[in-house]
Amino acid sequence: MPTISPAPLRSGDQVAIVCTARKASHEELAAAVATLESWGLRVVLGESTNVAHHQFGGDDEVRRRDLQQQLDNPAIRAILVARGGYGTPRIIDQIDFSRFGQDPKWVAGFSDVTTLHSHLLRLGYQSIHGVMPIFFHQEGGAESVDSLRRTLFGEAVRYEVPAHQQNQLGTATGELVGGNLSMLQTLTGTASDVSTAGRILFLEDIDEYLYAIDRMMVHLDRTGKLRELAGLLVGHFTNPQDNATPYGQTPNEIIGQYAARYGFPVAHGFPVGHEARNMALVVGREARLTVAAAGAVLEYV
Repeated sequence: MPTISPAPLRSGDQVAIVCTARKASHEELAAAVATLESWGLRVVLGESTNVAHHQFGGDDEVRRRDLQQQLDNPAIRAILVARGGYGTPRIIDQIDFSRFGQDPKWVAGFSDVTTLHSHLLRLGYQSIHGVMPIFFHQEGGAESVDSLRRTLFGEAVRYEVPAHQQNQLGTATGELVGGNLSMLQTLTGTASDVSTAGRILFLEDIDEYLYAIDRMMVHLDRTGKLRELAGLLVGHFTNPQDNATPYGQTPNEIIGQYAARYGFPVAHGFPVGHEARNMALVVGREARLTVAAAGAVLEYV
């Protein structure tokens, strides 16, 4: 059954910023609020912003209650998670999506927000993996922010990626699924776990040890999540760590060796993840991936 897409935003719509994971102050969010207002949107700062419980944006109950209120409020047409870090898996099982299902709205973010993307996809709804408000004004990130705007407002997007020596050529069509590799592993076997069969998987991560990237890829492979993929996008693996005895492979080489076991097309170097070029992707939307000798193209169908 096709996934359900929330309606595009329109000028005058209200959007909420919440913290489902790490804390973010109003001062840190001020520039993003100004940008959203320049798009013609009205911004609501949820109760989980500008508060702190250790590293979190309030304790679990504050973050759960805020997300629930924004999901249930019919006036709110999109929810932007302020930043990632860690915390969304702690509250996801206490969220009731029944009212959201009657009137879906966009949920956007990345990193720890992979939990929400996977959970919503399992329920049959699309969401946006994209840059978060805390990163709206990082140097070199204007294109990423604009890709989020275009996606939220229903404008067409098409991504072209240069050739990479580890690409696997071919064409694939399928719904997009994925996000942060370590979060996808964490979700395995939970109520937020999602099927990858017949879909185009995208992966990214940050600060992971090389051996841990291999371990997580072994896990994905052993659980069958690579076997029936339609295609694979390999995004940024930022700041990989190594031990005193070198692991001997780059993140792309590690992932490539598992992808090579199968015949699906693979596009390395896709601009998604913890770097300034973090282009918005609609999780659950049907897309076509074409990987040729000259490079790769991803477009919605």
